[in-house]
Amino acid sequence: MTCPPKPRKIPHTITQLGRTRHDDYAWMKDDNWQNVLRDPALLRPEIAEHLRAENAYTHAVLSGTEALQDQLMAEMKGRMQLDDTYPALPHGPFFYQTSYSAGAQYPLYRRYPAGNAQAVQVLLDVNDAARGHDYYAVAAATHSPDHTLFAHAEDTQGSEIYRIRIRHLDGQSTIIPTVDNCSGAFVFSPDSRFLFWVWRDEHGRPARVYRRRIGEEADTLVYEEPDPGFFVGVEATRSGGWIIISTGNHDTSEAWLVPGHDPQAPPVCATPRQSGLIYGLHHQGSRFIILTNADGADDFRLMEAPDTAPERANWRDLVPHEPGRYITDCMVWSGHIAWRERRDANTRIIIRDHAGGIRALEPTEAAYDLTLSGGYEYDTTELRYVYQSPTTPRQWHARDMVTGADQLLKQQEVPSGHDPAQYRCWRLMATAPDGEQVPVTVLGRHDTPVDGSAPLLLYGYGAYGHAIDPVFSTRALSLVDRGWFHAIAHVRGGSEKGWNWFLGGRGRNKPNTFTDFIACATTLADAGFGASGRIVADGRSAGGMVMGAIANMRPDLFAGIVAVVPFVDELNTMSDASLPLTPPEWPEWGNPLEDAQAYDLIASYAAYEQVGPRAYPAILAMGGLTDPRVTYWEPAKWVARLRDHNRSDRPIMLRTNMEAGHRGATGRFDSLKEAALIHAFALWAVETAPPK
Repeated sequence: MTCPPKPRKIPHTITQLGRTRHDDYAWMKDDNWQNVLRDPALLRPEIAEHLRAENAYTHAVLSGTEALQDQLMAEMKGRMQLDDTYPALPHGPFFYQTSYSAGAQYPLYRRYPAGNAQAVQVLLDVNDAARGHDYYAVAAATHSPDHTLFAHAEDTQGSEIYRIRIRHLDGQSTIIPTVDNCSGAFVFSPDSRFLFWVWRDEHGRPARVYRRRIGEEADTLVYEEPDPGFFVGVEATRSGGWIIISTGNHDTSEAWLVPGHDPQAPPVCATPRQSGLIYGLHHQGSRFIILTNADGADDFRLMEAPDTAPERANWRDLVPHEPGRYITDCMVWSGHIAWRERRDANTRIIIRDHAGGIRALEPTEAAYDLTLSGGYEYDTTELRYVYQSPTTPRQWHARDMVTGADQLLKQQEVPSGHDPAQYRCWRLMATAPDGEQVPVTVLGRHDTPVDGSAPLLLYGYGAYGHAIDPVFSTRALSLVDRGWFHAIAHVRGGSEKGWNWFLGGRGRNKPNTFTDFIACATTLADAGFGASGRIVADGRSAGGMVMGAIANMRPDLFAGIVAVVPFVDELNTMSDASLPLTPPEWPEWGNPLEDAQAYDLIASYAAYEQVGPRAYPAILAMGGLTDPRVTYWEPAKWVARLRDHNRSDRPIMLRTNMEAGHRGATGRFDSLKEAALIHAFALWAVETAPPK
């Protein structure tokens, strides 16, 4: 086997709050990293050479799986409908939809007049826009309320620094100036004369909202956020009554209002920020519906207030708080409200009319995902939603909120064939060290023996209150059809069991996330879904933090660990206030620059700091050169330090995508290459693992 790269060590000592740490690989962070995000060619040659050497080593180690990767990719592609069209959304005189042409990497945005589905007009062919770019992503794309303009935000580096392009749809050939240095968030004013957009500062943070008159280049500052820990967004209410500027972090929020009928008016604060108060506004008639955690509503409540007086003192209960029923989101129409709520890792949708009448959508599978789907129209009785489960492909539905009539608009097709009866889904509970019951969702073939003989891939995330829902995955089937079990550990830090499930894996409680994951792995093994040493763990981004921690805590459990864009250099990253996400994420992890307890806690679990002389399993770390969220040097440094201390002969590998950022490859087929690599690694890791 080829030898892994041996990067040089440059002694580097950091003293902070009376504590000292050493980082021999700090040099891998390019001092010019902010410009590298905009132009990857500026990366210091020594770093670029090292990353390419790591890629070559990974390729060499896994070269024997190349035919398997091709086979896996072909299987995954065979489960995709190559020419696919999603249900059209009505908006006034048009229906708007996205579709894929056979063999196309990217979608078409298009529309047709109501009553004439054959008269299709292409609004944006992303394949044409992406031509000539190694990376291309669209953050948002939408038409103006008067249907004469179309705008989309594009990123051609993976750095999430976007450019907004606007064009006429009514035959005008006048070129509209682009908007640069954006976060990707934008909205047309209800009169279609202005664009509100979000500017990124030199650290990559969404910090200001500007207003631009369509066709002009001058911008007017509407709002500037003074707190570097708050990120800014902008949206328009479905009613057209308001433009809402939102600002906040993971702990606190604030909204500023611009009247839809007067988009040049200065914004007015709805209710001032208060530490720990989270709220979001939805406009209906003459009132705001407010989704909030006010007054100790840990799992959130719905309140209402006059739109002329939205201050906190005027909020009144509409749907009271009920512990254990976590209200995740809300949508409003002229005559109805719908919200999604979560109990014990499953969801349901509740529909309420003006008179207080209630209808509920509540499936009965052991594990499933039910989500509200957006639309453009406000004066409608139609609700769109999507249903799926690990065994059931996606279904798009339209439901009449008055009659309850339900229409299946589209069923996800699996061209190579899929029979749900051939698969089975289980929902287990793992007992954490402190006694908490952690949900686990497992997918397997109906005939796979539950006796410990089958390998297991276990996925986990556990951060920001983001729940990992049990969705249908055509990619997972490539392992399941080979006799594997595929499982999701719904660990604390997510919100699968409510907001307190999030708080139970946050800040000082962060170690619960890691011990929850280990409890899920051992519970599954004890129940016959896999066995110690035949489990592959998988986590991405903040889930990569879990991978780093469990590699240090229980390396013996795993044949392999996949860590994609992994947050593994936690202490150094949370100590660097220049990085885009650091100040906004101090509420999530703690601030080690000012808080000694936070420093000590992060140091106690930080993957990079805790690497030690252990027999590590095979590890595949994957990064993105232009990633502004988890910078490329985090996995690069982690892999280097792991190799220094590894006491096994299992390879530690790094693959950096030199043309992408946090989200990896963007084309729907290109992304399959990365998925095939991960699955091939998992299969290889189990096949080559030493016997227990």
